[in-house]
Amino acid sequence: MFSVWKSSLTVVGFLLMTACSAANESAAPRASAPEPPHVNEGDDACGAARVQDRVGRDFDAAMGMALREESGAKTLRVMRPGEAHTLDYRTERLNVRLDDRDRISALECG
Repeated sequence: MFSVWKSSLTVVGFLLMTACSAANESAAPRASAPEPPHVNEGDDACGAARVQDRVGRDFDAAMGMALREESGAKTLRVMRPGEAHTLDYRTERLNVRLDDRDRISALECG
């Protein structure tokens, strides 16, 4: 009786493994992630080139308003070290990167 059960379990196990591997092979391939939009590095939609003379200066609220007005950027994003921020790229947004002393280290679109 034991050998009948053992044989039956072996056959059932074999059938299950075969069915699982066949299902895995017939699965539709996953679609790859879409390519990110191409951004021309020469674009300066946020006007960062107009305010590059401010790099190295101290940043405060008044400086932020002046940067936004003089650059013509639609929005301004202040990025401090260690802070989380989104990875979305917006050509009309001026990113103000600060160092640990709140000095402007970079001005760029994004």
